[in-house]
Amino acid sequence: MGKKSWKQIRRVSQLLCLCIFLALFRLTDYTGADTIPYAVNIFFRMDPLVGACVTLAARTFISLLWPCLVIVALTMILGRFFCAWICPMGTIIDMTGHFIRPHQKYGSLSSFRFLKYAILTMVLISSLFTIQFLGFVDPFAILVRGMVFSFDPVFNFLVTGFFDRIYVSGPAWLSQFTEPGYDFFKIFILPYKQSFFYLSFLSFLLLLGIFILELFGRRFWCRNLCPLGALLALISRVSFLKRIPIKACKNCLLCEKDCPMGAFDTRGGFMPEECNLCMDCLAFCPNQITGFRFGLPGQPMPVDISRRQLVTAGFAGVCIPVLSQTSALSKTVNNDLIRPPGALEESDFLATCVRCGECMKVCITNGLQPLVFEKGLAGMFTPRLMPRLGYCEFNCTLCSQVCPTHAIERLSIKEKHAFKMGTASIDKNRCLPYAEQKSCIVCEEHCPVHDKAIKFEEVRIDIPGKGTRLLKKPRVFTEQCIGCGICENVCPVAGEAAIKVIGKASQKNNFGGSGY
Repeated sequence: MGKKSWKQIRRVSQLLCLCIFLALFRLTDYTGADTIPYAVNIFFRMDPLVGACVTLAARTFISLLWPCLVIVALTMILGRFFCAWICPMGTIIDMTGHFIRPHQKYGSLSSFRFLKYAILTMVLISSLFTIQFLGFVDPFAILVRGMVFSFDPVFNFLVTGFFDRIYVSGPAWLSQFTEPGYDFFKIFILPYKQSFFYLSFLSFLLLLGIFILELFGRRFWCRNLCPLGALLALISRVSFLKRIPIKACKNCLLCEKDCPMGAFDTRGGFMPEECNLCMDCLAFCPNQITGFRFGLPGQPMPVDISRRQLVTAGFAGVCIPVLSQTSALSKTVNNDLIRPPGALEESDFLATCVRCGECMKVCITNGLQPLVFEKGLAGMFTPRLMPRLGYCEFNCTLCSQVCPTHAIERLSIKEKHAFKMGTASIDKNRCLPYAEQKSCIVCEEHCPVHDKAIKFEEVRIDIPGKGTRLLKKPRVFTEQCIGCGICENVCPVAGEAAIKVIGKASQKNNFGGSGY
């Protein structure tokens, strides 16, 4: 096989993995079925950084993450191949490289390579303190969340707006040609039901920032900032696949100048941990002497981060979780905070949730929304149920099916029916039967619990000039209520609902036995 053909094979691998990623992204959706029979979260489960951080935070290895061990083993054999052959973020960066050219003024800025090791150190140490900041820096979390919160709604708006404009303003005969195209988009590309989320603009900026950084150097994110790349770089230092020669030729230096990862230092020496096996050097080597072969690991060179920088990163990794726990925001009382069904206890949930957005994407009613600062920085981007926007469908377990770390444990339908997310509480000052003596039975009608959690008490009221009549006043039985939020969602009172669900974390302070 010719050396130049390896580059073509790598591009085919990138395109194939990107297509799989996009297909799984679209399959992470409600399409009328109660189950998702595909491993739609496989890319998160393959992520060694997710495996490391969640293991440190949970103090145990979660069996669902076993695919990341395969990537670790292959990296020990082949080196940092994941970044150039599999990673969808790296593939998209390469594709946008045809449009975003680095400014000559800035060059590659390779002196910032230590930052990825510093970020990796901070994330791992904060995970030890069970404060999970992985969702802010993991490439898959940034990519998927940005696509869910920002790209999907914008793309859906543009596509549907284009076809709607044709139907409204275009000639009637044109629709017979555009209809098949719109059907294709609806079936294969557009979401089954478009959802909208808080923090969509911030998610967009985080994702966009990665591509803007390409102006400062090719694969700037991968070279200098990606903590997953840093972890794979450390593992690849013991890999058996080696590049030859280990230095750039003095009379050429094409390897040093054109390597997209900047895997050569200023003296022309090769840094194997920075090589992602893109195989570009095989193609542009004029003497065709560049190659790769297996051999025993040699003496590793020092990691591209100084001791002082490492200590500083470690200190920051200790301070950040401590400060996030001692800030005023972390002490805020959130009586209305409702986690998804199957969510672990709050401390365990915050430690194992990677803020990927998969559960929010798959939510049928769009009720799952990301936290902003309600639980401080440590809770940002984690999911909460907002019943006024959307309730938790009684027979749905999709969010537990797509969670890659079991932060939301998988539930059967029977277990879901019994899982308590919170408890409803009636505000008698707003409820129509109590406040205005008007008939309203909406909350009881929609309560999905088999033995209704909302029942009526009939009372006789006096109506001036008209005698008396019976009025049904709702009452919540807390033992039966699971906190699905449908009562709050359908409450006809304008503005804030007259019945509100309180998260289970706050129930001990607000309820005791049956009540109103």
